[in-house]
Amino acid sequence: MKRAIFPGSFDPFTVGHKALVLRSLKLFDEITVAAGFNSEKKYMFDISTRLKIIETTFKDNPKVRVESYSGLTVDLCRSLDTYFLIRGLRTASDFEFERAIGQINKQLEQRIETVFMLIAPEHSAISSSIVRDILLNGGDASMFLTVNLKAFDCIRY
Repeated sequence: MKRAIFPGSFDPFTVGHKALVLRSLKLFDEITVAAGFNSEKKYMFDISTRLKIIETTFKDNPKVRVESYSGLTVDLCRSLDTYFLIRGLRTASDFEFERAIGQINKQLEQRIETVFMLIAPEHSAISSSIVRDILLNGGDASMFLTVNLKAFDCIRY
């Protein structure tokens, strides 16, 4: 079975993230969406809310698992015995950033292979930071999200 991990903060999880996971299932039998947690970082959504949003998004898809993790992604790979990482690319600067991380991950754990996938054109302008900004300023970001956030009673803005 070919498995992969899609790591990220997913603060919040967007339609672009969902589309990338669904496209990745054409290459892999199982995808673990791994929401990272860093106690030094300020998130709009706490880790339990981020996990619930992702779980709700894929509730009917048994090929998608949802995990949280802290620390290095390579350690998560080792703990799940899964060595393919999926990364989405929207821009050339995304590539440069992700390439550097991918190369470091490869140095830390030789079994890791990073798979870069281009984001679909209709999602290329969507980023979690832009969606957070819309939410923080009282705008309607529903077209960029996979779930209705009103169902999650823990938005901090």
